[in-house]
Amino acid sequence: MELEEQLLPPMANGELLFDAPWQGRVFGIARVLCEQGHFLWADFREALIIRISAWDQSHPGHDPYIYYDHFLAALTDLLSRKNLCSFSELLERDEQFRVRPHGHDH
Repeated sequence: MELEEQLLPPMANGELLFDAPWQGRVFGIARVLCEQGHFLWADFREALIIRISAWDQSHPGHDPYIYYDHFLAALTDLLSRKNLCSFSELLERDEQFRVRPHGHDH
């Protein structure tokens, strides 16, 4: 798969596809942060290119490509680089959500 194809989110009939609720949330978070001026979409795209390129070099066609795993990693990288949120803060927040009772997915 070419890099330009890998940069595009999964779509069908012009609609974004998400395999799990967290994927839609991460996509939404990235869009809102961009719209609020925390970073340029070009900055995010650059972070995504770096993540995808690194994955391509270390996985020459053997493992399945999961777009939103790379999307989340790129967003995490960018948040850290822009000093918006550290990786440790993200892990802490993730753990807080992980221990919530079933049915509290937000």
